Amino acid sequence: MKKTWFALAFAVLALCACQTNPITGRQQLMLVSEDFAITESKQAYVAMLQPLQQKGQIDNDPAVSARVRSITGRLIAQAIKYRPETQSWEWSVKVIDDPKTVNAWCMAGGKMAIYTGLIDQLKATDDELAQVMGHEIAHALAKHTTERMSRAMAMEMGLGVLAATQQSSRYGDLTLTGAQLAAVVALELPNSREAETEADRIGIELAAKAGYDPNAAVSLWDKMGKVGSGSSRFDFLSTHPAPPKRMETLAALVPKMMPYYLDKSARPTYQIRASSNGRAVAEQFAKAQ
Repeated sequence: MKKTWFALAFAVLALCACQTNPITGRQQLMLVSEDFAITESKQAYVAMLQPLQQKGQIDNDPAVSARVRSITGRLIAQAIKYRPETQSWEWSVKVIDDPKTVNAWCMAGGKMAIYTGLIDQLKATDDELAQVMGHEIAHALAKHTTERMSRAMAMEMGLGVLAATQQSSRYGDLTLTGAQLAAVVALELPNSREAETEADRIGIELAAKAGYDPNAAVSLWDKMGKVGSGSSRFDFLSTHPAPPKRMETLAALVPKMMPYYLDKSARPTYQIRASSNGRAVAEQFAKAQ
């Protein structure tokens, strides 16, 4: 009987927590506010990166890190134009030295990471990296990261599996609160097909407006399909399921994005700097002169 009443209470809570996203028009499960998700994600981000920093796995190749920051900075500038309130986010991107992992992610509030496995195994061009990071930024802009965090918390409340997930996850040795752990677990939950379609559309537009070739969105997923069929730890495909017609859909978007890409206007950039210990510090948004 208790289980029945709990299930009913949870169903009511989930129903009440559904919100319509003003950007996409889609209803999303939001058990927490975006501001709350950002605060908890910030703490989780530091906890996740700290042990990797101690092992020398964060930003240990200055050239690669500078390349990623340069590309991502131009994307963030467009993201801020897309949602002006995100200028107050503490945007950050880190390169994790893990040649076997093909992955990238963005937490609520713009806390990002990309693994060297994705850069090296895909032999990614700047245009292709812009598509990856633009796609990840799009997930945060469309509140998909907050949505996945809500799903993780729903798992904890409705199924009681969050603790088990903590034990099985490679982040299981972290000491985090329930909400912070949900932010981490959210990184390993697959996006819905609707969320992927939304992120594809927003991401390719951000990249094109930042001056990156939209055709790279198609070549990127072609490479992903080939590398993903191998033995690599291809986390990106597990969390970003690829619909069969994904490349076809992206190819159809390319002509619409070309005017943005071919625009000769100056491309603004958001300057991302890192402190000597690899943690993000003062960051500011500045328009290109």
